[in-house]
Amino acid sequence: MKIEDIKELTTDELRLRLEEEKAIYLKMKMNHAVSPIENPMKIRATRRGIAMIHTELTSRQKTDSN
Repeated sequence: MKIEDIKELTTDELRLRLEEEKAIYLKMKMNHAVSPIENPMKIRATRRGIAMIHTELTSRQKTDSN
């Protein structure tokens, strides 16, 4: 997911997306622990996507409080 796509989403959509991405990430980690997945770079991309969403939510909270 690109940062432009993240900025277009509403705060509620971001929270929902964050929960979905976390669930996907945990499932990928568990599957990778049992048997290596084909492309382990997907784990990194998912983790970075979670971080981008979390960063956008944090910045929105800071701007809303001011």
